[in-house]
Amino acid sequence: MQTTIGAMDDVFLGSEALRRGEITRGDLRWNYRAIYPDVYEPKMAQPSLHANTVGAWLWSKRRGVITGRAAAALHGALWVSPSAPVELLWRNWNPPRGIIARDERFTCDDVVEIENMAVATIQRTAFDLGRHLRRDAAVVHLDALARATGLAAEHVVPLADRNKGARGVRRLRTALDLMDAGAQSPKETWLRLLLMDAGFPRPRTQIPVLDNHGDPFAYLDMGWDGVMIAVEYDGDQHRTDRVRYAWDVKRLRRIQDSGWLHIKVISEDRGYDIIERVARAWRLRETTARAVKRPA
Repeated sequence: MQTTIGAMDDVFLGSEALRRGEITRGDLRWNYRAIYPDVYEPKMAQPSLHANTVGAWLWSKRRGVITGRAAAALHGALWVSPSAPVELLWRNWNPPRGIIARDERFTCDDVVEIENMAVATIQRTAFDLGRHLRRDAAVVHLDALARATGLAAEHVVPLADRNKGARGVRRLRTALDLMDAGAQSPKETWLRLLLMDAGFPRPRTQIPVLDNHGDPFAYLDMGWDGVMIAVEYDGDQHRTDRVRYAWDVKRLRRIQDSGWLHIKVISEDRGYDIIERVARAWRLRETTARAVKRPA
């Protein structure tokens, strides 16, 4: 197994620390807080998913395998909420709040070692994300995992084929088919799924726009090369950072000058408005194409 060593000293089992004489019960009461039963961290520590993950593994008596969202974060994926429950492959019918324990089959090949803890491999993590989360949430986390690790659907399909009878495999296959490492935020994933659910062809992500020398000066969030329609999500940083804002204005001008119809989406936009704007762009392209083909 691959090993990455990290520090876990700030989260510990109270019973072990008391037995070793490292702290007193008074210290435990006044200076530490319980994350889970018998699992503590310093009161001054900022709550975090990482601490919760370490704590959940310790709570399992170091026998559980971390999977799902917590495992994705350990593999480098972004966009995992600090309050996400820690999912374990471990048999326990009464886990505390914040831990999900699942008695599911796995093999040694499904496990790697990270920070001295047993963690699901990237493929097994994706296998569990796709089976146990709702479609949109699953795709968000699969996009992030793919972006961080280079994961592709074909890396997970053999695992799904070997476990055809496992719960949620059909849901997993749907999520894997929708996965795209080009998404750079959960909102971009949401936007891509919105467009596909509305019946538009699957958009390509991170489309390069070339200058006169053939070099890319911009990468579009998503769109359709053939009709030169781009759809991009405009996050808050574009409005709060003046330098970024000025660059975005100039970038947009160059994209439009290159012949692209550009649709900018902001958080206040409603789904049906976005769909109508994109549909309008498609109608414009179709009208233009018919006019070009019309004989003189």
